[in-house]
This record gives sequence, C-alpha cells and structure tokens, in this order.
Amino acid sequence: MSGSHLVSATLKKLASAPAKKRVGKVAHLPTERPLRIGVSARLLYQVPSELGFRNKNLQYIEQSLAHWIMEHGAIAFMVPAVAHDSKHAARHLQVEHVVQELDALVLQGGADVAPQTYGQTPIDPRWQGDVVRDKYELALLRTFLAQKKPVLGVCRGAQLLNVAFGGTLYQDISTQCPAAHAHVDTDLYDQLEHDVTFLQGTALTKLYPHASQLRVTSIHHQAVAELGKGMVVEAVSTLDGMVEAIRWTGDAYARGVQWHPEFHHGRHALADSSPIMLDFLEASRAAAMERLGAGREPDPRVPRPPLRLSGD
Repeated sequence: MSGSHLVSATLKKLASAPAKKRVGKVAHLPTERPLRIGVSARLLYQVPSELGFRNKNLQYIEQSLAHWIMEHGAIAFMVPAVAHDSKHAARHLQVEHVVQELDALVLQGGADVAPQTYGQTPIDPRWQGDVVRDKYELALLRTFLAQKKPVLGVCRGAQLLNVAFGGTLYQDISTQCPAAHAHVDTDLYDQLEHDVTFLQGTALTKLYPHASQLRVTSIHHQAVAELGKGMVVEAVSTLDGMVEAIRWTGDAYARGVQWHPEFHHGRHALADSSPIMLDFLEASRAAAMERLGAGREPDPRVPRPPLRLSGD
C-alpha cells in the first residue's frame, strides 16, 4: 500500500473507531501534531575559551540543519549523547525509550567516522575520528530502524549509515584516490561545489524528475568505499564517480547524501533541498500513521503532513 493510501486508510479507521478506544472520554478525533524529528548531536570537546565553558564539552545542532527540518513543518529535537561518566542518566534513559518518543532521525555532519568503527586502523593520526560519537549515533540509527522509523544521513551521517551495514570508507580521498577531484577546500568551505549524476532507476531520480545531474556543495575528505549490505548507490560525483548518495533497500527508510542540502538555501545554482526533506518527512508520517492505526503509537494525535514551500 502506498504512503498516501495508508494515511487515508488509517484516518478512516480512526474516524470509525469507538470514541472511547480512540481518545478515552473525548468523543472526537485526536488533534493534530507536528512530526518530531530527532537530530543527533555534534560533539565539541575542545571548546574555545571565549564561549565560557572551561573544561566542558558541548553538544549542538548546526542552525541550517534545524531550519531545513522546521521550515517544512516538523520540529527538530536534538538527542544528546550520554557520556559514560553520566551513570545515573544512562541507567534511566534507555535509547529505545528516547526513540519511541520521536518519528524519525537525521544524522548530522561533522567529525570523521573512526576507522576502527569499520574494522581499519588510521592511515594518518589526523584521521582517527570520533569513536564516542560513532557508538552513540550507531545505537540511535539501529534503534530507529528497528522501530521502522526513517533515518536520513547528511555527509558524515551518510558515511555512518554505510558503515552501520558493514561498509567501509576511504579515510582520505586525496590520499587513497589521487585521481579524484577536490571534494574539500578549507578556504572555500561550503562554497566549494561540483556536479552529481543520478543513477537511472533509483528512487532519488523520482525526487528530481527533470534532471539527471545537479550541482551540490562539497565539504568532505572521506567517502563511501565498499558498500554496506543492502545499500545501493543513487548518485555519484560526475567528474570522478565517488559515491554521493546511498539508500538502504531493507524494510525501513534510510537514505544518505554526501552533500549538505541544508546549505543550499537561497543558492539557486544548487540542487533544491526541499524534495529530499519532503520525501523523508512524508515517509516519517506514513510510518507514524501505520503505528497509529495498529495501536502502537503512544500519542493519539494525528501527525500533520509536511509543509511544501512555495515552488515545491
């Protein structure tokens, strides 16, 4: 059954159900609610002194990512990592309980994925990555998918998605793939751009039906090498064939893009970021409606459809 048909069927089922079963003593349909999207935290261990957090760690969401989610009508909730020394919090906050309260997960970009997470040793001390963040995000990712809730990975998040299913990464593109073009420039940062080509027949082409090639940001020195189990490539870098988008073919929604769609806002030469977010949120709502119809959703309110921006 398609997502739209599933939503329609669920709404009819809710409307015909006895009032007591639907909402207790309130004899009307549940009120609507926005989709609740969890966002994995970026971790900052060496905090600049001017921020005023001496000997402390910070966890944060980059603003553009939060706005990308929220401009389409959903609410972004950062899911903090619980440190090993926070034993009291860790004992009372199981990841399954956190995931149960949310509809889907976005994995942010940021630090390198640690080579040891995919069974390798660093080829350079600079590329040791962040094992702590890897473990925290892998636990989230796997639990969301186990509960059949969508996952969207951005940049590092796409790489971690591949690793979660047994895939590997190029630790440094320029070192291990010297023929590749530059995928990162510290001076240009998010102003570095290149074209990506969609692989025909993949789900991503349906989101951009009028283009087989689009321009995107590029801020990564690592990339997908060996594909994880059940992963398919949806887009590659036009100039060198490096993997730029992947999708899991399993029983839940999981997609990763190597570029940063959230940085495309207002830059008309770059790929429109809305189709990717809308597809993700529509899948999130369809999954929530299925849980609601099956009596597995603790919140009786109907999740609202994502907002389409003018021009979508």
